[in-house]
Amino acid sequence: MKKLLVANRGEIALRIMKTAREMCIKSVAVYSEADATSPHVRYADEAVCIGPPASGESYLRIDKILQVANDTGADAIHPGYGFLSENPVFADEVQNAGFIFIGPNAHSMRTMGDKLSAKEAVAKYGIPLVPGSDGEVLDPKLGREIAMGIGYPVLIKASAGGGGKGMRIVYEDADFEEQMQLAINEAKSAFGNGAVFIEKFVEKPRHIEIQVLADKHGHVVHLFERECSIQRRHQKVIEEAPSSVLTPELRNAMGEAAVKVAKACDYVGAGTVEFLIDKDLKFYFLEMNTRLQVEHPVTELITGLDLVREQIRVARGEELGYAQNDLRIFGHAIEARVYAEDPTENFMPSTGKLEVYRLPSGPGIRVDDGFEEGMQVPIFYDPMLSKLIVYAQNREQAMDRMIRACMEYEIQGIQHTLPFVRYVMQHEAFRSGAFDTNFVKDLFNPEDLMQIDEDVAEDASLIVAHLLKNQKQNSPVNHEQNQHVSAWKTNRKQ
Repeated sequence: MKKLLVANRGEIALRIMKTAREMCIKSVAVYSEADATSPHVRYADEAVCIGPPASGESYLRIDKILQVANDTGADAIHPGYGFLSENPVFADEVQNAGFIFIGPNAHSMRTMGDKLSAKEAVAKYGIPLVPGSDGEVLDPKLGREIAMGIGYPVLIKASAGGGGKGMRIVYEDADFEEQMQLAINEAKSAFGNGAVFIEKFVEKPRHIEIQVLADKHGHVVHLFERECSIQRRHQKVIEEAPSSVLTPELRNAMGEAAVKVAKACDYVGAGTVEFLIDKDLKFYFLEMNTRLQVEHPVTELITGLDLVREQIRVARGEELGYAQNDLRIFGHAIEARVYAEDPTENFMPSTGKLEVYRLPSGPGIRVDDGFEEGMQVPIFYDPMLSKLIVYAQNREQAMDRMIRACMEYEIQGIQHTLPFVRYVMQHEAFRSGAFDTNFVKDLFNPEDLMQIDEDVAEDASLIVAHLLKNQKQNSPVNHEQNQHVSAWKTNRKQ
């Protein structure tokens, strides 16, 4: 492999290209007109514009991406995450065109891309599943009967869903049929597939995922867990590794289950198996993400492995070269997704120009980003500006380091989520480890952020007033003397 086309943008494109450069592999960037000045475009050895800003006319155009790969003489294509990364048609067409696809095969994607087929595949391996319907349900009346059998509350989920779309929590029987119809309608609109299924709603769950790696020679390992329970709108905001709640025994059991999930779909490459854990620390299979995760850096920091490098090695046909017993957890890592969003306004997107954009630095701080000061935050794509990652010897030090990093990270011109991240790091529930996926809903009050800002401003004013007072009191001359001194300076200059 001598040349790699990265079919993505922003921080993940840049992240992939940096590892490629270390491996002496040239990189090709594709970009939309909105990203013409983006850092990943300049960093690549070659860059080709593939269309207008809208992703449907650029980053989702399989034909244009393959044409660029052919024109530039690329050997392989890395999809990053998002866009086409879990599209089995893209994986097939890349391979049919003679390129190496840096990711799993289309069969694995199809099996795990549909939640019902995924549950069916893993059930054969004895993986714990949340109690629910055996298959898809289209009739609200039948769905209601199933819900009553399971017991409320229940969760209605789109079979082809993700990101919280086509999902409804139902607490009472009287609301079921209406909520199921809403879920079906949303699933049709978002995914073109109205199939839904019903399962028991796990209250106060924790969201734990296991990173897996598999080569083409039958070797599969897990790289331990990531805690992903701090979420907004069913999407992760803060992730950490390892989790504060897993015992060594539970970690081993979940890791072994994740390896079985990978084997259930003949997986090759880097993938993530997601689980829910209830209040009794029982775990249940949720889904598998057949791509590199946004939060992969925390796993890299606690294991010492470069996951992009491992993806490329596996795609080239190399063996992993290590077994499960060779892997260890070192230290603690936390990642915060820095979004261009206003946390005081229900995390509404915020666009505009980055008037000031200065990164934190120092021991144990890593920032994966794709922006620079003066750039516009576009409205066309995901609002994530960067991933702020910290690493330390233990969890307490990592939390304190994240607070420092948030204080040193300067962003002006748009609203952003750094104040929220700092709020979480200082919250007793997070510091003690006693939190779940309802943290934002139950424990976050936007007014607390505004109060923090007011307190910071008041403290700053008091400090300035104190300094001015001391300066005046400690001055060696009074006002009249100052006048004489000023006059002497003026006359001397003349």
